[in-house]
Amino acid sequence: MPTARMMLNPRSMRWKIVLLVALACSAMALTVGVLVHESTLNRSLNEGAGRADQQLDKELRDARNSGRQPPLANPDELPDSLLRQVELHGRGTLYENKPPAPTFWAAKKQDGRLYATEVDMTADLLTRQALDRHVWKYSLLTLAVVIPATALATELPTRRLRRVARTARRITAGDLDARTNMGSRAGDEINEISATVDSMADSLRERITTEQRFTADVAHELRTPLMGLVTSAGLLPEGEATDLVRDRARVLRDLVEDLLEISRLDANVERPQSRPVDLAELVEESVVKTGLTARVSAHGAPVAETDPRRLDRIIANLVVNAHRHGAGPVEITVSGATITVRDHGPGFPVGLLAHGPQRFRTGAAERGRGHGLGLTIVCGQAKVIGATLDFANDPGDGGAVVVLRLPADGPAATQ
Repeated sequence: MPTARMMLNPRSMRWKIVLLVALACSAMALTVGVLVHESTLNRSLNEGAGRADQQLDKELRDARNSGRQPPLANPDELPDSLLRQVELHGRGTLYENKPPAPTFWAAKKQDGRLYATEVDMTADLLTRQALDRHVWKYSLLTLAVVIPATALATELPTRRLRRVARTARRITAGDLDARTNMGSRAGDEINEISATVDSMADSLRERITTEQRFTADVAHELRTPLMGLVTSAGLLPEGEATDLVRDRARVLRDLVEDLLEISRLDANVERPQSRPVDLAELVEESVVKTGLTARVSAHGAPVAETDPRRLDRIIANLVVNAHRHGAGPVEITVSGATITVRDHGPGFPVGLLAHGPQRFRTGAAERGRGHGLGLTIVCGQAKVIGATLDFANDPGDGGAVVVLRLPADGPAATQ
């Protein structure tokens, strides 16, 4: 169900449609109102002119038949426009809407004399005003019905569009199993969009699965000859060239092992083996294993239920990454179930902060060279043990900061 905030969002397509319908109805009501008003006014004026002419002719006939005084008129008392009509055409009519009441004048010149009379048009004016009020009243009533009906009618399509948007966001966040499941009814644009999103997700998942399978196959194929290469390098006589060969073979072996580890993480086959762990002791041991330096400080005696092997892998990769792409001193702080690793180098690039670590990409030249798998493995192993990772730059000197938060009750039994 949509939240009140989404329903009241003025930029929503729902309210744009409602506004468009309201404007269309208002324009139609205005047009009809003006046409009805003008038509009624013209008819009233035509009828009023006819009545005034008939009234003047009747008064003249009655005067001749009865001998009474005909309706003689003083030119000074008649409107100028009416006098001009009489001068041009011998007779004329004129509508005047002045207090105390609207009237219709009729005048004619006959036998050198000017005759005139006026007809009260109050009833016609009141009729027109009542008609105008009814037109506007029922127009507003129609709007009061049409606008809520339109808002309700747009609820279903906007709800379906929100569903498509939610699915797209889930796919963007990495949930490649997310689907709209709205079918592909022909002629429905929203269903066409949803079918396109589902098709895109299927294609994306297939491509990623193919790439992951290819990476795993390549790593497995390289592992056997690479181990032979490492063993053979160990049999070479000591010397500068031998050291270089051993170093490159070791780097290549580590790369293949990283690829194999990522392949297992991608396949979601890793399961945590949890037990109570002294975090400060584990962090210190992990730093020692890397052969690098890092200042470890712990608050209290923090203990967490987690997988020590995977946590050791995470800490080791963070320390190596800090030394390889940052600068010393590297500081690790253990507080409760939170472990913070920071260096004093140039910090993380903007792309990594925005989108997270990406394999085979270090993000910026100032972060040094590398294949970008270290932080990718860190994220994968953190997901396995149910931990969360936050990447940031220190606001003071700009060094890279990674905050690892372990779950309070340990990782889930299944992932």
